[in-house]
Amino acid sequence: MFKGLLASLVLFAASAFSAQANEWQLQETYDQAVSVEYLHGEGNLKGVRLGYRPVVTQIDSFEWLGELDVYWEFSLNFWEFGDPVQHETNFAFAISPVFSKEFARIHDKYPVKWEFGIGISLVEDTRFAGKDIGSHYQFEDRLGLIFEFGENLRESIALRYMHYSNGGLNDDNPGMDFANIAYIYHF
Repeated sequence: MFKGLLASLVLFAASAFSAQANEWQLQETYDQAVSVEYLHGEGNLKGVRLGYRPVVTQIDSFEWLGELDVYWEFSLNFWEFGDPVQHETNFAFAISPVFSKEFARIHDKYPVKWEFGIGISLVEDTRFAGKDIGSHYQFEDRLGLIFEFGENLRESIALRYMHYSNGGLNDDNPGMDFANIAYIYHF
C-alpha cells in the first residue's frame, strides 16, 4: 500500500512540477552537479551522502522573489551507528526538489545562498540507531547555506541541517537529525 502511495506521490509531484515549469520562465544554469557530504547525527550516528543533480534551473517569474534556483536531487545515504566493534549500518535512497536563492556575495564575487527542500526517501532498515523509525518511507527535509567558489563558480561548500521522519505515516516517528557538510561540483 505504501509503495503505491509513494509512487503516486512521486508521479504527481513530477507532473505538477513539469506542468508549472512550462509556465515559469526558466533559465538553465548548469548542466549537472554531483555532491559528497559527511553527515553527523545524534550520538555515534554518522554517514556519507552522495548526490546527483541532473539539471539546475532558475525561475525568475516571481518579481518579489527575484531569481530562484530549482533542482531535483537524487541521493544515496550510507549511515553507521555505534563503535567500531559493535555497530549498525543502514542506507537510504532519496529524491528531493530543492530551492535556493542568493542573498549575499563574498568580496562581490562569491555567492552565498540559502536552500530548503522536502523530499521523500526509502530507508533499508526501520530499526536503526536504537530507534524504531516506523516506516521504510521517510521525508527528507533540509535547510542549508551554500558558498560558491572556484573557476566559473563551479564548486560549492554547503552546510546543512537534514531531518528524516515518516511524517506520521506510522505511530513510531522519532525522526533522525543530521548536521552535514557537503562539497558540490557543477559540470
